[in-house]
Amino acid sequence: MSQLSLVSPQASARVFFAFLICLMILSLVTPAPALAGTLIVDFEDAGLAAGSFDNGSGGGGGFTSGGTFFGNSFADDGGGFVAWNGFALSSVSNTTTRGFTNQYAAATGGGVGGSGTYAVAYPGAAMFIDLPVGASPQSIRVTNTTYARLDMLSGSGFSKQFGGSNGTDPDFFSVTFRGRDGLGGTGEAVGSPVEFLLADYRFADSASDFIVDTWQEVDLTPLGGAASIVMEWASSDVGDFGINTPTYAAIDDLTLLTTAVPEPSTSLLVLVAAAAMAGRLRIRQ
Repeated sequence: MSQLSLVSPQASARVFFAFLICLMILSLVTPAPALAGTLIVDFEDAGLAAGSFDNGSGGGGGFTSGGTFFGNSFADDGGGFVAWNGFALSSVSNTTTRGFTNQYAAATGGGVGGSGTYAVAYPGAAMFIDLPVGASPQSIRVTNTTYARLDMLSGSGFSKQFGGSNGTDPDFFSVTFRGRDGLGGTGEAVGSPVEFLLADYRFADSASDFIVDTWQEVDLTPLGGAASIVMEWASSDVGDFGINTPTYAAIDDLTLLTTAVPEPSTSLLVLVAAAAMAGRLRIRQ
């Protein structure tokens, strides 16, 4: 018949001592309680030369800045024609050239606070931001691109002048941020959508009409709990093929509230200590 027996008192003391040693080691390697911190994703780690941009032509499917992934899709259609969607990195400062060839410029001429680099967003399958594990969105800075701003101010062969010829047409242009519980902009909706007006000509007093040309802070706390964020555009200027207004926005200084993730060594040492104790018991036949 099997019998469970304890080791001698001396051996038990050695086991207890070893267990205390394990606890001491555990106290040294266990991280401090997880603390919240603020992470500002400002794209300055991209290393772009002044006046340049990166539209994803090198492949990779996106960019990482501050531990945050920004989706990108790029295609070379040949003959000098390329297509991209999602995000492009930019340090272009052109605020005066009209049209598509100036699609990578923010209306501000640079990043927040005069910084050199920011991102330009454009809709498509790669339009998503994957947040770091444990991070919660707090805010983001947003402005128009030069391309969209000048088109709304004066119109073009593709889009109308906002307000019309007499300035009274009730036009608007907006971007909405939405949270998703999966990476890559997938999964179920999380939180409440956040709409930001890039232009609004719907005021009774047309003197209040505006087209954004400075960096504006947008509160993203309603998206708390999201694993990823997507952006969607809306405009009063819509034609047979969708929105006529150039659907771009420039973003910078995405602010996240982060929480440290403890290392797995804590649980491992507990298991080691438990195994040491269990190993001092033996089964006799």
